[in-house]
Amino acid sequence: MPRSQQGGQQGPPTDWVTRAADDAVRHAREGETITCSSGASPSGPVHLGNLREFLTVHFVADELRRRGLPVRHLHVWDDFDRFRKVPAGVDPSWADHIGRPLSAVPDPWDCHDSWADHFKEPLRDALHQLGVDMEEISQTELYRDGAYREQVLRAVAHRDDIEAVLARHRTKAADESAEDASTVDDLARFPYKPYCRQCGRDTTTPASYDEESTDLAYTCSSCGFEGTTNLTTQAEGKLVWKVDWPMRWAHYHVDFEPAGMDHATPGSSFTVGHELVERIFGMDRPAWFGYGFVGFAGTQKMSSSAGGAPTASDALRVLEAPILRWLYVRRNPRQTFDIDFGPEVVRLYDEWDALGRKAASGKRDGAVLAWERASATATAALPTSPVAVPFRVLSSVADVTAGSSSLISSVVSDLGYEHGSVDDLEPRLSKAMQWTEEYVPESDRTTVRETPDATALAALGPQESEWLSLLLQAIPAGADLALDEVTSVVYGVPKLARGLGLDDKPTDEVKADQKEFFTLLYHLLVDAERGPRLPTLIVALGADRVRSLLGG
Repeated sequence: MPRSQQGGQQGPPTDWVTRAADDAVRHAREGETITCSSGASPSGPVHLGNLREFLTVHFVADELRRRGLPVRHLHVWDDFDRFRKVPAGVDPSWADHIGRPLSAVPDPWDCHDSWADHFKEPLRDALHQLGVDMEEISQTELYRDGAYREQVLRAVAHRDDIEAVLARHRTKAADESAEDASTVDDLARFPYKPYCRQCGRDTTTPASYDEESTDLAYTCSSCGFEGTTNLTTQAEGKLVWKVDWPMRWAHYHVDFEPAGMDHATPGSSFTVGHELVERIFGMDRPAWFGYGFVGFAGTQKMSSSAGGAPTASDALRVLEAPILRWLYVRRNPRQTFDIDFGPEVVRLYDEWDALGRKAASGKRDGAVLAWERASATATAALPTSPVAVPFRVLSSVADVTAGSSSLISSVVSDLGYEHGSVDDLEPRLSKAMQWTEEYVPESDRTTVRETPDATALAALGPQESEWLSLLLQAIPAGADLALDEVTSVVYGVPKLARGLGLDDKPTDEVKADQKEFFTLLYHLLVDAERGPRLPTLIVALGADRVRSLLGG
């Protein structure tokens, strides 16, 4: 019987992180540090789709750390991978570097040592804000230092076995069109690829291999160079990807590493790697699962080499770090989801705040567990605003105050959110201001009138004039406006005009009047049919300015 059904008692909530951590523990060696690994090729901006690789591993490693177990989050930068194409916006002459290691391609923006470093650094900064602590390694450095020499020689010695595994996973069409590569003498699918000593590209073809000396002769189709590299004494290349990945698992004894669903399909590098790590490198396959794609504004899959997709740094301009973490931890990793920086952001903050209140009440369930994982790591809580003003309030106030932080601070106090200084509203205030500036369309922005609309005021009907008169009576010149009182008045003016009290339930006629009254106020204050919530707008503008625009 499940524990939750025994005597009505329930154990602590569990989630996908709990289960993945359990799998990692089962895979780990007794008394050894548990290794949870992620990997990425710095071929372009590390977008929000790639971020799932980092955060998925982070959450599992963090759970193990919470349990008091020795663990490391090992991140492998595949910066020894080839440069594949020149993205839009980069000097076309960079096509000359295609085929060279990412770490050997110059930075076209001339602010880092290489193409790879240019894209590593912004992600490091974002991950630091997200509380992700990981041990980074560079494949360029490790291959160049000969760290993998033993594994390279092992793979080459067992290339027939490797080819047998790869052949079983190829499509039928590929098998029929490919030459028979099952013999030792056939170098068509040699598992090691040297970079050309003369031009630095991987456009090399093996010509011969000497088993005893470990000399690999090759020719380069780019520059015509013919050379020989010794696999025992020189480090001028790398294992092909489908062999490199399982080699790495064995070398670092990786206990857990997830992969995108494209890598986890039958015949993919992940499924092939699982067989190779056991058969060639003598280690059990790591615990793992496939994770789904993350899209942006309806885009189903992001490609880091294509450019244009938002990065973690972009997201952190408008989302607090715990909220960005929460987007990834609250869902089963197999679920795909989109991130939308439009109006959805306001709803997202509302949902996050409601969940925080639920957690503060002491209730424990899966949703609260996700909130807890997003809010803090095993070692520290992530920064939040000391005074948590609703995001929709901050963004509305930022809109009508043209982003003045001091004025926003003053209005927020008037709205009932007491704080010592504007710093108490950070980091949420800056993110609300940034979101309003970057993601609220100009057509939806609020532009407060500079002067009263004299023509509209002169054309007011008797009922409209009465509404404004009642409102102006409730907002005397120089008054300090409180949000609750203004809300009561704004909704109550049509009630008073119908002979009702402020606390009376509105009739259908009053509801219709309220709609017309609100439209009138928006037109006279911001020259639009709609805008920020009227009570917030009125408090933000202040009594004197409102009276001026309404003819008072």
